[in-house]
Amino acid sequence: MSRARPQSVGGRLVPTTRFVLAAIAPLALAFAALFEEQLFWPMLAADAGILLFAAVDALFARRPLIFVERHVPPVLSLDRWAKVTLTLRSVARRTLIVEVTDDVFPAAERNDLPARIRLRRGVNTALTYRIRPRRRGAHALGAHTLRYRSPLGLWLRQQRIPAEDWVKVYPDIRAVAAFELLARKNREMAGVRPTRRRSDVNEFDSLREYQRDDAYRAIDWRATARKGELIVRTYKTEENQSVVFILDGGRLMTAETAGLSFYDHALNATLLLAHVATRSGDNIGLVSYSDAVDAFVAPKRGAKATRQLVEAVFDRYPRLVDANLPAAMRALGARVRQRSLLVLFTQVVDDVSARMLVQAIRSVRRRHLVLCVIFRDEDVERLAHPETSAEDNIALYTQAAAAELLGWRDRLLRDLQAQGALVLDVETRDLTPSLINRYLDIKIRHLL
Repeated sequence: MSRARPQSVGGRLVPTTRFVLAAIAPLALAFAALFEEQLFWPMLAADAGILLFAAVDALFARRPLIFVERHVPPVLSLDRWAKVTLTLRSVARRTLIVEVTDDVFPAAERNDLPARIRLRRGVNTALTYRIRPRRRGAHALGAHTLRYRSPLGLWLRQQRIPAEDWVKVYPDIRAVAAFELLARKNREMAGVRPTRRRSDVNEFDSLREYQRDDAYRAIDWRATARKGELIVRTYKTEENQSVVFILDGGRLMTAETAGLSFYDHALNATLLLAHVATRSGDNIGLVSYSDAVDAFVAPKRGAKATRQLVEAVFDRYPRLVDANLPAAMRALGARVRQRSLLVLFTQVVDDVSARMLVQAIRSVRRRHLVLCVIFRDEDVERLAHPETSAEDNIALYTQAAAAELLGWRDRLLRDLQAQGALVLDVETRDLTPSLINRYLDIKIRHLL
């Protein structure tokens, strides 16, 4: 929140229409004086009077008369509108009609500005506008610019008040609410509660009324017959396990689809699955890497762990460097001893990175369970399976090359599975629900 500031920087005075009209009168006298000499002195007097009034008016107009205080949430969500409130207070003896605008950071949209408000002396007046950030990270809101008339209305005073309010733009974590029911949909984990110990099978917990999206096979028919309404069984599941997200921030993750980079798609899915995992009583951690390890969050549980995870990566972006997966795995091996589910988001397009990925999984497979998330290239799939037959040699060669690349990719996925990794081969639009469903399958089947 910016404090009230009356200082102005780079202020200026602009003549108003009233000043221009007042200056026309001496011009008429000057023209008449060409034919009547006795009008010469009245013309000079009119000129002097106008200049005197303009000078006095400008002198009073230069005094800073307005204090501004800005209230903005310290954390904003990416691509979501947020309210910013300006509180203005005037020390002028007269009522001011003020045009207000505010500097926002380049990666943001704003609306409801500029705005005009009426300020009375000593009265706090609030003005609200909205901004929508378009880029994650730390950003600053800048100076306030005010425009109002001088006491005599001969000048328009532009007052620029310096200010700097930093905000953090997080990924759009509001989408978490849309997946609250996903942890229950078509799963036997409906209504799960924590348990103190791990068990070999899901343990019966309690009975409750059927709710929408409960699994059909969870219905207890005997209890249903007794109660006369649908009753389902709920089960306990294992908790206090660890899920560590590994985010590749190298050059291949800079590719974009649906307006977001692969890295941003992975980050959004990470935050949603982290929410589901903490609700299930699991610990969550994170490793983000590019040519070196950029961020590390040790596995912890609870809402605080989710906040730490978001704080560690909200300003991270993929870089045009070769990703160093071995460095990430070494850091993980040195700092995470408990058996964990490693959710690795990456992209592979050549034999070198493929061998590196296979070796990395081989190095951790005895201690951890790896879920490797690899994004499908929708453009390559369209080229390999065109809607119409190829009409020339170039189109035919392109289709053959795309099909060969898909075949190479399928072999890579089989190699990863042969190393004991679970593989999620998915398009970005299906990433989040597919990932959460796979996590729930792992929990139900006690693979971890």
